[in-house]
Amino acid sequence: MARSGAASAASRVFLAVAAAVVVLSLAIAGILLWEGQRAARAEAERVTRAVAETIADSTGVADALARGDRAAATRLLQPEIQAVNADADVDFVTIMDPAGIRITHPDPARIGEAYIGTIPTGTASLTEEFTGTLGPSVRTIVPVLSEGAVVGRVSVGVTIGSITEALGPRVLVAVAIAVVLAAAGLAGALLARRATRRVAGDLPAGAVRNAVSSYESMRTLGEALRSQTHEHGNRLHTAIALLELGRTREAIGILSEDARQSQLLVDQVAARREGDPTVGALLLGKASQAGERGVEWRARIDADAPRSVLSPVDAVSVIGNLIDNALDAAASGPAPRWVDVKMTRTTEDELALEVADSGAGIPAEVVDRIFEHGFSTKPAGAAGRGVGLALVRAIVDEAEGTISLRSDPTTFRVILPRRDA
Repeated sequence: MARSGAASAASRVFLAVAAAVVVLSLAIAGILLWEGQRAARAEAERVTRAVAETIADSTGVADALARGDRAAATRLLQPEIQAVNADADVDFVTIMDPAGIRITHPDPARIGEAYIGTIPTGTASLTEEFTGTLGPSVRTIVPVLSEGAVVGRVSVGVTIGSITEALGPRVLVAVAIAVVLAAAGLAGALLARRATRRVAGDLPAGAVRNAVSSYESMRTLGEALRSQTHEHGNRLHTAIALLELGRTREAIGILSEDARQSQLLVDQVAARREGDPTVGALLLGKASQAGERGVEWRARIDADAPRSVLSPVDAVSVIGNLIDNALDAAASGPAPRWVDVKMTRTTEDELALEVADSGAGIPAEVVDRIFEHGFSTKPAGAAGRGVGLALVRAIVDEAEGTISLRSDPTTFRVILPRRDA
């Protein structure tokens, strides 16, 4: 039964997916709003420049300014500019003389005053954001030329308030997209929770992990014992055949060598004062499995190697998966093929487990992914593959241990806290 108050694996899946969906939706909405604001500002700059250049190129404007009579230029140009101001979808159009004195302005009372803003030198044009009499605005100022001389300038602007108002429809679109994405994502989260519940019921995530660990323990231990039984059976059949042929000495030699190799590992396991008999059985089986696959088995189990905090099931999962991977790598690699297993005591009285192999190694481009769920460098068989290194990492992390990888040769090193007596 699940522990009281522990969230089920299905609920955790729902919360994780839902949180990811909300974050993604907000991020997309933010990007759309930022892009909308950038596009609106770019459009304002384009429109103000186009309108300013069109007015500045007008012969009537240039002729009116070239006469040098500001009052006459105002009487001629103010009505025309007010009409342009209304039709061009801009907030202001100001014409000034070379000294920056306004000839036209949306507020007639401002005519004759000095232009507020940056006036570029010579025949240069300028687009800027500046706060004038109408508030902050994006404006473009271009020169008016007559026979190559600057006779005045035209400034066209759009206020920041107008740009913000133009963003209204885009904001609604961004919000609508975010809502649709969030709704679709939450529906997916509900489906994920339902699918997880079909598999795991209402078990908490820890119980699911324990179930997977138990399965992996049974799998790797079963393979080891099957190999041990198969190897012993082959040796026994060979010895029986030799006895039937009257070759007693050779039969005894085969049986003695089998017993000697097994006894070496048994002695190491038995000498370990804080050993786990389940792990010992696993190592004996894996030694037979290595022989079956043509891989030299090397094992060093120090007598003072402490017992870790792992349960027998988790210990078999960790050690068995690491050895399975090493056997696969060694068996598919070049000769000489070997797997080396060490269990020692660290200077901090922790258990150090090292599993090395003679395989070709792990490609550098996938080293950072080997502990990810669902990732494997090996093809899946008809029955699929176990969760392997992802489970090993989860068990080690839960036990507050560490796991690291070295190359040349490929060596996995696991450090586990010792179990208090």
